[in-house]
Amino acid sequence: MTDPLLIGGVVIACFVAFNIGGSTTGPAFGPAVGADVVTKTTAGVLMSVSFFVGAYTIGRRVVDTLGRELLHDPSVFTLESSIIVLFFIGGALLIGNLSGAPASTSMTAVGAIIGLGLAAGELNLAVVGEILAWWLLSPIIGFWMAVMIGRYWYRQLDRLIAIEQSEGPLVTVEQAGGVPRPTLGPNTTRREFVGTVVLIAIGCLMAFSSGTSNIANAIAPLVGSGALAMNPGILIGSAAVAVGALTIARRTMETLGNDITDLPLTAAIVVALLSSAIVTLLSLLGIPASFVVVATVCIVGLGWGRSTHAVSVAEAVRGEVSPQVSLDALVQDRGAPTVGAPARGTGAEPPAQADLFDPGTTVRVILMQNVVPLLATVGSYLTFLSLTML
Repeated sequence: MTDPLLIGGVVIACFVAFNIGGSTTGPAFGPAVGADVVTKTTAGVLMSVSFFVGAYTIGRRVVDTLGRELLHDPSVFTLESSIIVLFFIGGALLIGNLSGAPASTSMTAVGAIIGLGLAAGELNLAVVGEILAWWLLSPIIGFWMAVMIGRYWYRQLDRLIAIEQSEGPLVTVEQAGGVPRPTLGPNTTRREFVGTVVLIAIGCLMAFSSGTSNIANAIAPLVGSGALAMNPGILIGSAAVAVGALTIARRTMETLGNDITDLPLTAAIVVALLSSAIVTLLSLLGIPASFVVVATVCIVGLGWGRSTHAVSVAEAVRGEVSPQVSLDALVQDRGAPTVGAPARGTGAEPPAQADLFDPGTTVRVILMQNVVPLLATVGSYLTFLSLTML
């Protein structure tokens, strides 16, 4: 007969995985959705498949690491304590998702486990210190790399990539001799097709990376306690992530794709490349990557860099910017279609400076990404401390 306590633990783990799908789909596919490359439903499906592949292949290693190295004595992960840890992870993540500001799953999960380790006196401070150091450094690196690209090289990259989104479908299917054959849409250029495929592939790579690290945040406590086997845990957790990616993630994709900064396709590719490179490097170093934080600061940094674009002497000499041009005109993307803006050639005004970088939304996102893990850490610590005193 199945232990009712185990059933309750699995339900809470699914709740955590559901919120993981909601919080990590935005950073992976928010740029593609914001650039109108894929729909939110398609992004959810791609996220689900890529996450499962990452979880099933590499994620099992992270599950073992998270359940063993953060605490000196892994036996602290009893079924009861695992359920309490998962409760704080899921509750804190739900607060972030309902606010529309995606929280860092890794920071929240590690914070809840730290609370358990502190209360039990089994916390491995050396491992915690290494993780925290990289969590502080990686957003700074991502932010300033994005700022530099947006401020000094974005226009050159935009001219080099020169991807303009056309009207109509990207790909159509023709019947040649009774055999269906995919072909480019009537208005689609080869460059647009290649750029779109690259952007979607990068999103899938980021989702894969999320699966390699974030599946542990949902099932590591139960697997570490021995109450749940590895493979069933991965299958159950990935299924719950898929539900979150197809439902609650729509809010976070809207926040990261539209509210923080207006993303043309070129900007979306830059953000995705920077984020995936940093997250992959952290994973190679064995650090549970703060996936959502890295992606968010890259979006913020690029938006700030674009909104403070410096006019070079070469641009002035070539006549690309005249002395009479207003500040708003200096921060525009010449020829790059943006979210919420009419396509080029309609005669409508391009987005103003405020559209490129929204400080209010940025403050809300960064605030929630720090408050949510703190809530999980403090709540977990006080709960386990009170239990040890009983």
